[in-house]
Amino acid sequence: MITGCTHYTETLQPTSLAHFISHHHMLPLVNRKEVMLAKLRKSCSCTPQKLKTFFMDFFPVLRWLPKYKCKEYIWGDVMSGLVIGIILVPQAIAYSLLAGLKPIYSLYTSFFANIIYFLMGTSRHVSVGIFSLISLLVGQVVDRELLLAGFDLNDDAPAASALTFMAGVYQVLMGIFRLGFVSMYLSESVLDGFATGASLTILTAQVKYLIGIKIPRSQGHGMLVITWINIFRNISQANLCDVITSTICIVVLVTAKELGDRYKHKLKFPLPTELVVIVVATLVSHYGKLNEVYASSVSGAIPTGFIPPKVPEFNLMLRVALDALPLAIVSFVFTVSLSEMFAKKYAYTIRANQEMFAVGFCNIIPSFFHSFATSAALAKTLVKTSTGCQTQISGVISAMVVLLVLLFLAPLFYSLQKCVLACIIIVSLRGALRKFRDVPARYHVNKVDTLVWVVTMSASALISTEIGLLVGIVFSMLCIIFRTQRPRTALLGQIQDTTFYEDDLEYENLSTVPKVKIFRFEAPLYYANRNYFLKSLYRLTNLDPNVEAARRKKYEKKEKQHLKKGNHRTANGLGIRETTLQLVPKQIDFQALVVDCSSISFLDTTGVNTLKEILKDYKNLNISVLLACCNPSVIDSLKRGGYFGKDFGCMQEMLFYSIHNAVLFAKDQKLPADCSSPVLLDLICRN
Repeated sequence: MITGCTHYTETLQPTSLAHFISHHHMLPLVNRKEVMLAKLRKSCSCTPQKLKTFFMDFFPVLRWLPKYKCKEYIWGDVMSGLVIGIILVPQAIAYSLLAGLKPIYSLYTSFFANIIYFLMGTSRHVSVGIFSLISLLVGQVVDRELLLAGFDLNDDAPAASALTFMAGVYQVLMGIFRLGFVSMYLSESVLDGFATGASLTILTAQVKYLIGIKIPRSQGHGMLVITWINIFRNISQANLCDVITSTICIVVLVTAKELGDRYKHKLKFPLPTELVVIVVATLVSHYGKLNEVYASSVSGAIPTGFIPPKVPEFNLMLRVALDALPLAIVSFVFTVSLSEMFAKKYAYTIRANQEMFAVGFCNIIPSFFHSFATSAALAKTLVKTSTGCQTQISGVISAMVVLLVLLFLAPLFYSLQKCVLACIIIVSLRGALRKFRDVPARYHVNKVDTLVWVVTMSASALISTEIGLLVGIVFSMLCIIFRTQRPRTALLGQIQDTTFYEDDLEYENLSTVPKVKIFRFEAPLYYANRNYFLKSLYRLTNLDPNVEAARRKKYEKKEKQHLKKGNHRTANGLGIRETTLQLVPKQIDFQALVVDCSSISFLDTTGVNTLKEILKDYKNLNISVLLACCNPSVIDSLKRGGYFGKDFGCMQEMLFYSIHNAVLFAKDQKLPADCSSPVLLDLICRN
């Protein structure tokens, strides 16, 4: 509680301020050029210590691996690595459908991403690799480029490598120029809406595999609607074998997931349901000859080993450069968000810029080995932490499991039905699709954020994922601008027997301060909301000083004309006293205006000029304008804008620590009770 009646500038008297300013200007000028050159020489110098620090920062593994507590950490890392590796294999094969690529490329992606992140990542817990949303974005570009270029869909897909390479380059450049702040423009509502909308698109793309029909993959805007139209047109061609298999797999997977969620506290590690389903389905398909007898679509031959590396095609890089930008941003944002979330949970720190480098090189290097873009994935990260993960070594163990499949086990999945992979993808979307259940609760918490979520989700699903993300960002920023353009405003009253003041429309039993109006504006004051500030002020105080001043001048002029003619009665038949009483006392019931600046975070030039304008306009009506609770940034803007005069001499009578101090000061002022102008007072006295 603030007590007493101390002015805001009691510790900053005009004389001390003037002394400070004059002393500041007398300080010797430093040669900025020499300082900048010295800093440049220091930053560009190459010493063994700097070189060592650079490598230690660029490869964080060099810092933490020598300190690795083997006895304490190894069991948790091995256990979590094995579990994630077992989950990665079926997911990698399944997500190849989303990316429009062969299953072997998904396995390459999972292998290289885990190894590179082990060397360069700063998060101990995130699982980096294939991610459904990223796979979808890659698949849309791959299909488009293959069809445009006339490539055989069974050949290698160079578009994926070119796209991945460009996304990695963007991420590395963002790290070099420290552009990590870009992630701030992707709010939680935008990300959730984007993920949910993309999940609807993913689900739609998998339906044709679920029921075993052959329809072309839709391209361009409105893909979701077009795909569903094609599905219903070809529903009569559904493969009964695929429909039955899909039904059984979905029931088993959903039941296992629900049981796992219910009893997760009793289970030491998650049930490898996907792997069990894939093994059983592969055996049934192989021995039941489902492909030969029922024409059920299967994965086909998956080669073992590594395909020779290949440089991404430069011409394709130029064509997919624009597509790679949203891919790079989404990949980085999801990775950093998850890294920060788990770093906070387990009490350590990450470096966002280094995460940018890590994810960037997880894309650049694997792009030479027929891999596609990667990101951190929430579901696998949660599994990692729940199974005892301690460090990035867990990722190496997962990579070894994938390598085992790459070298020896991949051909065993030849007979695996594609509808089984589609079931795994769809069930993995449960978390994102459940966001629809949260809409009422989200709406109750914040209506604007809910609107952002709905707009982003709708645009991502109905137009395209890239456009949806852009629409979400723009709409979210417009909502922020709108909030600051038309913020909440209020007149304040005093809480009885206290020195605090609140909105008299929100709280009951507040006391009105006689002869003082207290106005609160809950936003920065800048060019976009200047007019709203003035309109709200005039409306709440029931006084527009410009209109009042013009009205007074008009009547003063008329009364002077009547006096010159010797007529002491006005044009409307009233005496001077009656006219004056009609003009002023009924209009103005305060002699001081206190502006609560506690919610004004900054002022631009227009904001400063607006405050100077109301100061002048109200002064013409003999009404004082007092500012309370200004932060240092606002005070600095007011000083530089000349609000307090050249020598800040009036500062102690215009600026106060608290609203209560300003009110006490206003009560002590000696102003005419009716706030009338000198001319009208003179007219009253004559009559």
